[in-house]
Amino acid sequence: MLDISTAAFWIAVAQIILIDILLGGDNAVVIALACRKLPDEQRNKGIFWGVVGAIGLRIVLIFFALQLLAIPWLKIVGALLLFWIGVKLLLPEDDAHGDVAASTSLAGAIKTIIVADAVMSLDNVIAVAGAANGSMLLVVFGILVSIPIVVWGSQLVLKLMDRYPIVITAGGALLGWIGGGMIVTDPALPPDLLAGIAYAKTLAAVLGAFLVVAIGKWLAARATPPAAIELTDSSKG
Repeated sequence: MLDISTAAFWIAVAQIILIDILLGGDNAVVIALACRKLPDEQRNKGIFWGVVGAIGLRIVLIFFALQLLAIPWLKIVGALLLFWIGVKLLLPEDDAHGDVAASTSLAGAIKTIIVADAVMSLDNVIAVAGAANGSMLLVVFGILVSIPIVVWGSQLVLKLMDRYPIVITAGGALLGWIGGGMIVTDPALPPDLLAGIAYAKTLAAVLGAFLVVAIGKWLAARATPPAAIELTDSSKG
C-alpha cells in the first residue's frame, strides 16, 4: 500500500484526478441534461445529491474492482480494456446523450444521474483501480479531491480539450501508461519473468502509452474519409 508521505502516492492521486476529469466529461453532460427541467431553486440540489450518490456508487464499484485485480490474469484483461478506452478517447465522438431523460422532480433527476453514471463509468472505474495500485485510501482520497474539479471544472476542461487536442492525446497516453504497468504486475506472470530487465514496469508503461496514441491516431485518420477532407477543403475556397 502506498504511503501518503511518498511522491508515488501524490503522483497516483494526480493520475486519478486527471482520469476523473478526462473521463468525467460525459458524466457532466448527463448531470446537466438530467437536471435541465428542474426549477431553478432545485437544480443545485439535484446536481449536488446526484453527484454525491454517483461518487458513492463509484467508490463501491472501484472497491470490488481492486479485489478483482488481485485475481491472476484480470490485470491483463483490465489493461487491455484500458488500452481500448484510451484509443476510444482519441477517436471522433458522436453525440450519445440524446436519450438521457430530463426529470421534473428532484428525486427523479438524482436517480437519473446515479443510474446513468453507473452505466457510463466502467472506463473510469477500471482506470482508477489501475492507478490506485491496490490502495482503497488512494481511491477515496483521489475521488474526493476530484469532485469539485469534475463538478465545476468539467466544462472548462471540455473547452480546453476542444481547443487543444494535445490534452486528449495526453489522456489517452496516461491510460496506456497505466495499462502497460498493470500487465507486468499481473499475479499470473512468473515473478522472475522480467527480473533481468531494468525498469521493466516503466518500459512497459511507456510502450503502452505509445501504442495507445499510435493506434488511436491511426484509427482517427482512417475514420475521416479522403472525400470528406477534399470536400471540406473545396468549401473553404
